[in-house]
Amino acid sequence: MAKPMEDRLVLVTGASKGIGAATAKAFANAGAHVIITGRDVRALETVEDAIHAEGGNSTIAPVDLAEADGIARLATAISGRWDKLDALVLSAAYLPALTPVTQIDGKQFSQAMTVNVLATQALLANFDPLLKRADAGRVLGLTSSVGAAPRAYWSAYGASKAAFDNLLESYAAEVEKISKVRVAVIDPGATRTAMRAKAYPGEDPQTVKPPETVANRLVELVVNDFEGFHRERVED
Repeated sequence: MAKPMEDRLVLVTGASKGIGAATAKAFANAGAHVIITGRDVRALETVEDAIHAEGGNSTIAPVDLAEADGIARLATAISGRWDKLDALVLSAAYLPALTPVTQIDGKQFSQAMTVNVLATQALLANFDPLLKRADAGRVLGLTSSVGAAPRAYWSAYGASKAAFDNLLESYAAEVEKISKVRVAVIDPGATRTAMRAKAYPGEDPQTVKPPETVANRLVELVVNDFEGFHRERVED
């Protein structure tokens, strides 16, 4: 069977669980060699085992995106082994407690800005050279509707996602005229993940779509390609 992503390299952040794990598996099933990153080594090993069981290829690269030099070390290691990166999937995110603006926990807010914003800028900066060396480098960023439409009690996370969106769209405008790199911002919508369960503890998880639905859409987006900056919400 043809593998549309054969001979292509994909890096997925937040690949230890949820949408990130499903995305790593989906790209591997499509033929890509997938670099899976996250903090939980055991969880990453479980994802890798699932990928290999299906005949796919992957490399585990544990990293804490909040570490000062973690991303730079990751980029150095990857560039030392591969000369290009075909797709960068930004799936990792931190959800602080849902509270009124006046009660935001400073430590949690700082963590959200570090993981969701500062790490995003560092990933773009460090992997930009490898993306530009690919025939058609693609960046896929997973966002949230609260970044564009503020909602009560979601301000800490929403503010970080608004900044996340701005970084990606600005980067898209900067590289569009000088390279073949293209950027897509994807809102996965209601999806069955641990983060969703944390935000909506009383919700029946079976009433929302599985992460595989989002993962398959991300692969489809890269395989079929897109022109210019792309934004969409994944529906059921």
